[in-house]
Amino acid sequence: MNSSGDNDFAAARQRMVREQLAKFPARITVVMNRVPRHEFIPEETRPLAYTNAAVAIGFGQTISQPYIVALMTTQLQPQPGDRILEIGTGSGYQAAVLAELGAEVYSIEIIVALAERAKETLERWSWAKVHLRVSDGAAGWPEAAPFAGILVTCAPEAVPPALVDQLQEGGRMLIPVGAGEQFLLVLQKQNGQLRERSRLAVRFVPMIDRAEQARRGF
Repeated sequence: MNSSGDNDFAAARQRMVREQLAKFPARITVVMNRVPRHEFIPEETRPLAYTNAAVAIGFGQTISQPYIVALMTTQLQPQPGDRILEIGTGSGYQAAVLAELGAEVYSIEIIVALAERAKETLERWSWAKVHLRVSDGAAGWPEAAPFAGILVTCAPEAVPPALVDQLQEGGRMLIPVGAGEQFLLVLQKQNGQLRERSRLAVRFVPMIDRAEQARRGF
């Protein structure tokens, strides 16, 4: 991309932060002003990269709108050195934001082509703290557990038990839940149980398991 295009994207990113994300903590907005969101989006939809909307990335999946990324990251409260599990790598953008905040990110994607594309983008921009796996997200990543935080970017009908087990005591989980009506739940593990901190009506793509992946043919 030429320098003129780079400058256009940089200006759009600054405008995104100024107009859409002003309410969020500076540590979050500084990072989101640094991570090139457009690089995680297919070329044909890159002009939409910094609009406050979810953008299609192929295979029926989307990259969440910037506001939701900022909201989920803020509510997760990741700290430098935290081990974070992400379910639904998608484009890799959310993982990059978490890594830029200093977290060690373990990210799972069930769609091979998306995982490969995200891996290439993350490596090209040197986010070495992101570990990727192609697997069923509902099973988590047990050998890397426990996690200080778990962030889920696709909606199961209920919280997968494996994710509860892999969240450390005191850790937070952000997860959209529901088949029809969905709510983004902010959960915290206390005495081995999840306690709900807040909920917000949302719309995320459904969580895909191996059977659904095979049915769709990807």
